[in-house]
Amino acid sequence: MRNSQDREPAPAVYDHGGGVRSVRVPIPDNPLGHTLVYVVDTARGPVLIDTGWDDPASWDTLASGLTACGTSVDAIHGVVVTHHHPDHHGLSGRVREASGAWIAMHPADTAVVRRTREARPEHWFSYMTAKLTAAGAPEEHIAPLRAARPRALPGLSPALPDRDIVPGELLDLPGRRLRAIWTPGHTPGHVCLHLEETHPAQLPGHGRLFSGDHLLPGITPHIGLYEDPDDTTVTDPLGDYLDSLERVGRLAPAEVLPAHQHPFPDAPARVRDLLAHHETRLTGLLTLLTEPLTPWQLAERMEWNRPWADIPHGSRTIAVSEAESHLRRLVKLGRAEAVPGSEPVTYRAV
Repeated sequence: MRNSQDREPAPAVYDHGGGVRSVRVPIPDNPLGHTLVYVVDTARGPVLIDTGWDDPASWDTLASGLTACGTSVDAIHGVVVTHHHPDHHGLSGRVREASGAWIAMHPADTAVVRRTREARPEHWFSYMTAKLTAAGAPEEHIAPLRAARPRALPGLSPALPDRDIVPGELLDLPGRRLRAIWTPGHTPGHVCLHLEETHPAQLPGHGRLFSGDHLLPGITPHIGLYEDPDDTTVTDPLGDYLDSLERVGRLAPAEVLPAHQHPFPDAPARVRDLLAHHETRLTGLLTLLTEPLTPWQLAERMEWNRPWADIPHGSRTIAVSEAESHLRRLVKLGRAEAVPGSEPVTYRAV
């Protein structure tokens, strides 16, 4: 993600009005700092939108935050997950154990959760080793993946959701009108949630939008490849994301309630900024591709929020995935092509 300057830190618990509050749940050792977990009142009890990272300190913060909201973990009626990433879905299982709450997620991300629960870590490491080799990564980057496997990795046992989020339909939240909007790109099953109710402060626009990671006020979400070791389908996550952005912009909500940073108005303006950013980036990549480059070489030359030499190992892998998603978009648009016979494969502008 590309960070920009954030506002002053908001309170740990905040009342947004109209039966919506948020709790700032910390993400350990992560520059994002926190996930905004939203607490939505319904006729059957509070429902959470996302839950935060599965960490003892995060759990304590969520529990104390719910108490400050006038409720408790064991009173939660349901959990709506915007997407499967551990800073959003991590504590869902623990909330369900404490309360009996249902967990809802888009089927495309539920499939990722199921695959993660069933796959052996060795299978994932082998897949990533082969993928990075094909992308032209140097041996010193790949070597740690060939080393001894850790016994446990974060996010390898996420809770399996028990309800599907159906795009376009209202969720089963008695007394509220919360409609699911499928917004793939950041993940294949990412959803935004449109609260189709008059804004409590009478701001102009159409309700409020819980945007997850799809639309953030000062961050460009990571758009990498949809990683499935057993699926050879050539996907276009960046194309999915750009299409989803336009769909959200047309909703014109009065206010956006994102999962990170802070709420903000004027979603269409933010959508225009993001569309322009990605078009500028694609154009810049075509300049780089006047010479054939592997995805790794392209990632090395792309502009990030810090110099390539300062990017740690795991973030470099993410950066290569983002470079590949941009390459796929350029190839689909007919603006770039793979160089025949190159190994590892290189790409050039058309």
